[in-house]
Amino acid sequence: MYIFNMERKIIEKLIEWKNSPSRKPLILQGARQTGKTYSVTEFGAKYYSDVIYCNFERDPDLSSIFSNLAPSHILPRLSAIKQKKVIPRETLVIFDEVQACPEALTSLKYFCEEAPDIHIIALGSLLGVAVNRNQYSFPVGKVEIIDMHPLDFEEFLTAREENFLLEQIKECYAKNKPLEEALHKKALEAYREYLFVGGMPAAVSNFVQNHNPLQTDIIKNDILAAYQNDMSKYNKQSEIAKTRLVYASIGKQLAKENKKFQYRGLKPGARASEFENALEWITLAGIASKVARLEHMALPFKANASDSDFKLYMSDVGLCCASQNATYDDVVYENPLFNDFKGGLVENYVYTQLKANHLETYYWNENNQNEIDFIVRLKNKIIPIEVKSSTHNKSQSLKSFVSKHKSPYSIRISAKNFGIENGIKSVPLYAVFMIR
Repeated sequence: MYIFNMERKIIEKLIEWKNSPSRKPLILQGARQTGKTYSVTEFGAKYYSDVIYCNFERDPDLSSIFSNLAPSHILPRLSAIKQKKVIPRETLVIFDEVQACPEALTSLKYFCEEAPDIHIIALGSLLGVAVNRNQYSFPVGKVEIIDMHPLDFEEFLTAREENFLLEQIKECYAKNKPLEEALHKKALEAYREYLFVGGMPAAVSNFVQNHNPLQTDIIKNDILAAYQNDMSKYNKQSEIAKTRLVYASIGKQLAKENKKFQYRGLKPGARASEFENALEWITLAGIASKVARLEHMALPFKANASDSDFKLYMSDVGLCCASQNATYDDVVYENPLFNDFKGGLVENYVYTQLKANHLETYYWNENNQNEIDFIVRLKNKIIPIEVKSSTHNKSQSLKSFVSKHKSPYSIRISAKNFGIENGIKSVPLYAVFMIR
């Protein structure tokens, strides 16, 4: 648990949920240790008269009160156990690790229908795994769902109290004007530190307060160990080793020149059918994501995406570093021997920032040439994004894509300053969070 107040963007969404006239019970889902419990309890303490917190992993006996799913049955028993009265609109009820009590998950349907004035937020680190693998009854249409991500770079700068720098970045992005050189260098230094630290709240908190890379590494490795434990605890025995192998391979596959995920990179003779369940597990758990190749540049993207060609990215860039034992000096001081892995790491970073902004992302190549790292829709326009880890940029792929597919402009993410030239919008690596 971090010990200083960490501002998270999720609070704004929680306030909107609280004030919505059509509010339903909320499910906040995301990978373990992204800050769900901290954010929701802080939100409850600030915006409600009282909070009733239930953790179904720590206190499995709570499950007994859900033998009847009617709110009229559940609420008095919950009040008796917690010795607190649940007051409509004034008490926030939190169901944490709700995947450990499927009846509590199902009860959200009845709270929506029979007790809409009771404010409930359910949290689940492995909810996707539980619902899809254990065939839990999910209250479709009766809940709202919000995804929780690690801190993005904007939140990282906020945690460092770099408010002036943050405002300057936002202004320069909007106006396509260069950031002052001294601030540009400072922002790039902070970006490189973020590559190493990542956005897991415990790692960010420790690094901001102590600036001790070794301690930060210990925290990140503890999180990776917790993920490994989840793979054992919430998985079929026959799938545990495969799931760990797929997750461990992500960083290695990103170090290749061709970053497309290849099953033969797991072991000689490996086939998709052998590892597809393991791959599904890590994506359902929210600790990794697939970015598919577009087979045809047409809408909707999902209907034109390849089922077999994809890249795999970790949910947090700091964990990606830790998974490959990349040190602070390697990343921040740009060790030349680190260059092979750096390109994939930077791609992983860009993906996490785009995902935090809820952008649907794909990649593109034509006959294995002119690859575009990311394709997104911005203001209903198809925009190609090219990612470079340094200032040495050639944009032949962007020019070819724009010419053929008539995109209004393209984005090149690199270490270069803001600007726009020949229809290419230059976005520095530290400003990816502004692409919304």
